[in-house]
This record gives sequence, structure tokens and C-alpha cells, in this order.
Amino acid sequence: MLPVEQSINTVITPFKCELCGFKAVSAFGLRMQNLPRPEIEQRVREAVAQVNLTGFEKRGVSDLSGGEQQRVALARALAPRPRLLMLDEPLGALDRALRERLQGELRGILHATGVPAIYVTHDQEEAFAIADRVLLLHEGEIVRDGSPAEVWNEPGSAWEARFLGLGNVVEGVVRFEVGKLKVETSAGVFELGCRHAHRAGEKVNLLLRPSGVRLAADGNLRGVVADVLFHQDQFKVTLESGLYFYLPEAPPVGGEIRLRVLQSGIQCLANDDFIGLGC
Repeated sequence: MLPVEQSINTVITPFKCELCGFKAVSAFGLRMQNLPRPEIEQRVREAVAQVNLTGFEKRGVSDLSGGEQQRVALARALAPRPRLLMLDEPLGALDRALRERLQGELRGILHATGVPAIYVTHDQEEAFAIADRVLLLHEGEIVRDGSPAEVWNEPGSAWEARFLGLGNVVEGVVRFEVGKLKVETSAGVFELGCRHAHRAGEKVNLLLRPSGVRLAADGNLRGVVADVLFHQDQFKVTLESGLYFYLPEAPPVGGEIRLRVLQSGIQCLANDDFIGLGC
């Protein structure tokens, strides 16, 4: 079945079209609907206005920037008024600064038009910036469906945490001391509150958030610094154990440090069938 029959339009990258703005927007989709010329022109004007390109209708593709070309592609997909829009890596060919600027514009355009959209991307920051709902796929199956904040702040499994790169996932064993739940791991012993019921001796997975630590002489995690990388306004500190954390100051490589892992920086993760796949 043709996309026009299903009323599904697709925006892909890179956008390649030798037509000028007006002809690119009016090509195929609107003509396949057998619309009269006046209505095609009206639809094109509406679509071009929706993507903030009014006045660009007669420009050739070579006269448009990369971001403007992607807006033409979006206008072309919106003009037939589809019931569903599929965006396949629409910003992938653009440089980082332009991509970040267009993320907000694209989200605003989609909200303004009200057209449901499926946005396919391998760029996690892009997905979380644009989406109202995030779906995680594993081997063709949806394993998580939630808002960006829910998926990021409350990973449902060790696989999700690894896939999203949320931090350090370590295995441990549950033990109880004076009624308190503690987990013993190779990185240290951590006390935590967990909404899941556990029994002594049970094997669990913990997520140690990289930003959820503080340097402390009596810290519950110690390690030798293997590497330090400047990361925006902080330093990514990797220990010889492979664990990494973000600190405001750079400790010396080769030196031992102690860290206090905050309660807010520890999460108990549900076991899943994907653990060990190395994602």
C-alpha cells in the first residue's frame, strides 16, 4: 500500500531534492491526492509557514542551508496532512550546534501541527529532548515505554541502564543489618531503600549514578584513579575498577580516593533476561 493511501509521511536524512522550495513541497504527495491547483498552492503556503520558511518558496536547494533543507523536507511531509509522521534520523547529517537548535524548533512545529510523529534516532540526547514518549527497542520488541523523565530517572532493568549509559551497573548480594537493607558489591557495601521486596543472599543489580557521589574521607567507596577527562564543567574520573564518576575537581591519576555515594545516587534495578549482553 502506498504511503499516501495510508496517510503516513516520512522525513529522512540527508534530504536530497533538485527542485526549488515550492516544487519540492508540492511534489508527489499533494499531486497524488489529485488536488486542484489552488488548493495545492494553499497547502504549500500553510506548510511553508508552519516550518518558518515563508519567503523561501522560490529558492533553489543550493541556496538553502542544511537546516533550511530539512525544514523543506518537513514541510513536504506535512503538506498532505498525514495522520502519522515518521521521522528517520532527520537531523543526523547536521552539525552539533545546528542539530541542537533545530531540536527545539522541530518539537515546537510538531506540537503546533498536532500530527502524531514517530521519531527514529540513535542519538539519545536528541530522542529525550524531542519526545513526549520514549520507546526502547530490543531485538524488535518494545521493552520500555514512558515519558523521557520516567525512562531516564527510573530505569526498569539493568539492561535499560546499560543501554542508556546511565552509569555504573554493579552486581551485589543482599544482606540485612539491624533491619536495614544493604547490598555488598565489589565496589563496597551500600545501604539503600528499595521498593522491591528482597531476601538475604539474593543477587541484585545496583545503578551507581556518576554524579551521585562526593569526595569524603569516610566514604563507602574507594578506588585508585586510572584516568581523568575534562567533561564540560566537571571531570570524568575513571577508577582502576572501571567505575566512573563526575567530580568538580580533578584528583591525581594513580592516587587513591574515597567517595561517599549518596542515597540519591543509588538505585536498585530489577533483574532481566538481557543482563550480560554488553550493551
